[in-house]
Amino acid sequence: MIYVFTHKITSRVKFAFNLIFRDLMQVEFEIITKRQDFEEKKGTKISYTLNPVGDSFFVRSKPLLFEQGINDQDINIIPFHRTKAFFSVGGNSMFSFDVFAASFYLASRYEEYLPHKKDHYNRFDADQSLAYKEDFLHQPVINIWVKKLVESVQEFYPEFKIPERNYKFITTIDVDNAYAYKEKGFVRTVMGYAKSILTFNTQEFKDRTRTLLGLQKDPYDTFDYQEKLVKDKKLTFIYFFLLGDYGLNDKNIPVANTNFQALIKSISDHSKIGIHPSFASNSSFVQLQKEVGRLSKIINREIWRSRQHFLKINLPETYRNLIELDITDDFTMGYASNYGFRAGICTPFYFYDLDLEVETNLKVHPFAIMEGTLKYYMGIGPDHAMPHYRRLIDEVKMVNGNFISLWHNDSLNNYKQWKGWRGVFEEMIEYGKQ
Repeated sequence: MIYVFTHKITSRVKFAFNLIFRDLMQVEFEIITKRQDFEEKKGTKISYTLNPVGDSFFVRSKPLLFEQGINDQDINIIPFHRTKAFFSVGGNSMFSFDVFAASFYLASRYEEYLPHKKDHYNRFDADQSLAYKEDFLHQPVINIWVKKLVESVQEFYPEFKIPERNYKFITTIDVDNAYAYKEKGFVRTVMGYAKSILTFNTQEFKDRTRTLLGLQKDPYDTFDYQEKLVKDKKLTFIYFFLLGDYGLNDKNIPVANTNFQALIKSISDHSKIGIHPSFASNSSFVQLQKEVGRLSKIINREIWRSRQHFLKINLPETYRNLIELDITDDFTMGYASNYGFRAGICTPFYFYDLDLEVETNLKVHPFAIMEGTLKYYMGIGPDHAMPHYRRLIDEVKMVNGNFISLWHNDSLNNYKQWKGWRGVFEEMIEYGKQ
């Protein structure tokens, strides 16, 4: 048990304490606002206020957790341990910065509510973030800060112990397009042939024909390969299926296709699955509701996991819509244009709705890296990809967090533009599972 004194309890204070004590340290805590009651307590005590209280471990507070509304924050970066921090405090604080306010700022995605320039898909991009600008995006800084906070408190209270957290290695697969040529329907197949002819792409014409005649496997059909890996290496895979209506940015197999439905059912027998809300659904709650219902009907189970197509999050609306449909776990928290830790953390945490000033029951699972980020946004090929995976895996292992990677079924076909990436995938698994 930790006893925590603060001069005022706000929703932000409670969220920050929940994040650090409940979610990261995994210890019980009690918030106290009366000095005498606090001073009478025996055991581990932390005072979070403007001046020390009794003989407790003291962290001087900044104003952020006691404010309301969303305002520009005065942020000065300081070096801290093997990373960086902000909201530095002086005086006799036993910690060099307000770890509660800084953690809240990153985990609540405070900066995404401030004015910013969006990318061409209307997303908050990595280059707009504090972590990118100050070069700590590749580190789960909140986990690092809290680990150091625990060590500092243990120096002050040697009897203070926390449960040991286990490192987890989780692979996620987004199924944007289950097949390259199969199950597309007559019109899309004819259009595909027409495109091959008009662009003089004879290889694609041959591949489509051979696939449709059953002479070769569809290039995107890597599901048997994945299932074998799951079973042989006892891996945790989570699949997210796109079930939106056909459109400019949503081009999966028609939902009514019985073979596509059979594929989904088959995968749900050996792995966890969730909905991959379409690009169009991000601006239409009715469409999102329809897609969640489709997946639920196919597998005859409630759907409670999700990851947005194109990693498109508009806060707080996107998460509010998911909550409305009883989605409890979302895996979208990451960037398309760069790898790292969008919320500065590599363990699950609960979404805090800044507009409503409330902690919700939607658990956010941050992912660290997507293969398409390296290939399409950073121009990194398979021969140079592994150092980036190792860098992130090492960071997560040091704090016993969750390393979550994002792949697609088509990127594992070892064919055309994805040649060589299957080897990266397998090497990542071997390194990550060690």
